[in-house]
Parts: sequence; structure tokens; C-alpha cells
Amino acid sequence: MQRFKIVLNPIAGKGFGARAKDDLCRLLSAEQLDYELVETARRWHAAELAQAAAGDGFGVVVAAGGDGTTNEVVNGLMAASNGNTPVPALGVLPLGSGSDFASAVGMQARLAAACQQLANGRPRPVDVVRARLPDESPEWRYYANALGIGFDAFVTLETLKVKHLRGIPLYLLVVLKTLILHHHAPTITITCDDQELVQASLMVVIANGWREGGGFFVAPDAKPDDGLLDLCITRKISRSAMLALIPHFMRGSHVNRKPVTMMRSTRVVVSSPEKMAAHMDGEMYATETHRIECEILPHRLQVWA
Repeated sequence: MQRFKIVLNPIAGKGFGARAKDDLCRLLSAEQLDYELVETARRWHAAELAQAAAGDGFGVVVAAGGDGTTNEVVNGLMAASNGNTPVPALGVLPLGSGSDFASAVGMQARLAAACQQLANGRPRPVDVVRARLPDESPEWRYYANALGIGFDAFVTLETLKVKHLRGIPLYLLVVLKTLILHHHAPTITITCDDQELVQASLMVVIANGWREGGGFFVAPDAKPDDGLLDLCITRKISRSAMLALIPHFMRGSHVNRKPVTMMRSTRVVVSSPEKMAAHMDGEMYATETHRIECEILPHRLQVWA
């Protein structure tokens, strides 16, 4: 029988993680899982716990939180693997504001159904993306779902100011607010393998999963196990034109709209003479960088789903 390390982030989903703890323990026990639950106490604690669990005989390390929690667990497992060493499978329980990676790997949104999936799950390979800011540090960071530059990053900053909403109501409200407050489109050079695009861009998303923000299907054809990065690039357009695109992003029908360019690649470099802001899996990654490099690592982890 698999041993499960449950890494619960109590502040995930604006505190939903803490509120869900008792129900989570009851449901896991009802499924007769052999589990140990520990709560995170600070930023990057989930990464430390995941790395330690890899050496303690656990078969699955479960990120019980949102995409930020999953991001930390992924980084902890990648640190434990040291490139080649086998590590526990990654599990996800969607307790966050968006929980978009959980959706990408087919986890049920309802907690009871997700716990049942854990009990009946199996491992399957999943891609991981590594990214770095070479002008600032040679160190790689890893992500599972999406990295967003420009408008996306400012949405992430604005979500931190909203205390009580979660899910699509949170992100829809914040997207509308961000449209008013942030509309800068720096000239960006995007190099994808042997392709290059130079344009003033409001938003660049480098995705492994298909969705972000709890319901915006920025890369509707993306698959987290196909060995490819899916890019969604929105050129400089007016606020009213961007507003008109929002329903298309929510349906995934933006891919054929003229302001949007979709690309696929295994390696991406985004650079600009102007300062760029970026989020990684819904957490701020950079605020004033000039170059970001991303590379897909095919089937680097196993996901339990």
C-alpha cells in the first residue's frame, strides 16, 4: 500500500485550506489511506517538506492547496531527484483559488471526489518546466502549470489585495481591475526553438497546463505530458479590445483571434529592454527582469491521479 504525505497549506484559497482540514482528514481516513498530514508554516515550507518526504519512504507527496502549493512541492521533489534519483509521485488536492494544474491532470474539484481519486489513483508521467532569470541568478526554478509575463503578472499582484473571494469570481474581478490599472505593452522578443517574434505585447503565457485563473483557458490544446510548451501571446491592443477578448479566454476560443498568437516549443526565451513582471503558477516570480528562459523537461515527474 502506498504511503501518502499530505502537505496542507492552511492559507491556500484565502484560508480555505485551514477550513477544509477536518473534512480532509475524515475523507482520507474513510478511504483507508495510509497518510501523514503536515501543515505548512511559511513560504517554501512545502518544498522543504516534499524534499524530506522523498527520503522518508513515502510513495506519494500530495500538495493540498492551490497552484502555489503544488509549485513548491514540485520544486521540493525536483531538488530531491537531483536530476536522476527516483522520487515519490506528485499528488494534488484542489484547495486553492485557482487549482489549475489539478484540473489539467484530471483531478475532481470536489474534495470528496478528489480524495476518492487519490485512493484509486495510479502514477502517470507528467512534464515539468524549468525557468530562470539569467541576468539575476543562474538557478533554475520549476513549474507545473504556467508562467505569465505582463498583464498576467499584474493580475497576480492584484489578487493579493482581495481577502475573501476565491476561484473564478476572484480572478474575473481582478482581471477587470487590472484592465483599468495596468495596460503597459513593452516590446518583447520571443524566441521559440528556431522561431522569433518581436512585438509590443500585453501578455505572454508559457503554459504546460491548459488553464489559469480558475477558468481562463489560455492554452486550450496544452497537455501536461506532451513534451511541449504552449505559448499564448497577446499583442498591444486597446482596453476595450482586451475586454472583448475575456469571454474568448474563458471559452478557449481566442486562439484564432487576430490579436493572439499561439506557438509551441520546447525552449522559450523572452527578453525586453524594458522591465518585465512575471508570475509562476500564480505566485510572483519577477518584477523587474529583462530576460526569462524556459525549457520543458518531458516526463520528469509522475503524477498520481
